[in-house]
Amino acid sequence: MNKSKRVLLKLSGETLTSGTNCVDVNSVQTVIDEIKPVLDKNIRRGANKNIDRVPADKMGMLATAINAIAISETFKANGIRSIVLSAYAVTGFCETFSQEKADKYLNDGYVVVFAGGTSNPFFTTDTTAALRACEIKADIILKATQVDGVYTADPKKDKNATKYDKLSYQEAIEKNLKIMDLSAFLLCKDNNIAIYVFDFHKKGNLAKVLDGQNIGTIVC
Repeated sequence: MNKSKRVLLKLSGETLTSGTNCVDVNSVQTVIDEIKPVLDKNIRRGANKNIDRVPADKMGMLATAINAIAISETFKANGIRSIVLSAYAVTGFCETFSQEKADKYLNDGYVVVFAGGTSNPFFTTDTTAALRACEIKADIILKATQVDGVYTADPKKDKNATKYDKLSYQEAIEKNLKIMDLSAFLLCKDNNIAIYVFDFHKKGNLAKVLDGQNIGTIVC
């Protein structure tokens, strides 16, 4: 994998919770500890029988703002300039997203933490990540997971599963590998943004990815 100039790192809420329903300070610090070296060189929700999809998605957008503020404040505590930009207006807590603001902060050397999804229900965090990557002209989306890449089958269930080092967008769609949702995939494909799937939870892996080492699966 070639080195990238601008990347978007997609984290799941679970990365920050340590298996609980709340943001865990130590988990957030672990995330920062992985990101800080490369800079130098959650609340769960869901629709159920009582909560319809639209308000459930809005709850999720608010949860991402809480997670984003936790991440951004921890960046600051580690001496790193950071700002939260939320697509869903959360007046008084963080700034509202615009492409112009994102570009300005990134060019000024800030770590920009995106929150609030797309501000619309029915859109996944995958689609949000792809959309933001397009808007900030990122070279690649780094999809932080708990597995070391994309496999032919679930390696936990199939001992014969093999890992892909590289896939095309079309191959991933035809094989129904479900790396990201179809809308996100098509956005990345149409805008020539690669997707890199790797195990974020193994210490030092983020630095290895950004250094061009092949430790996961790239879709391009």
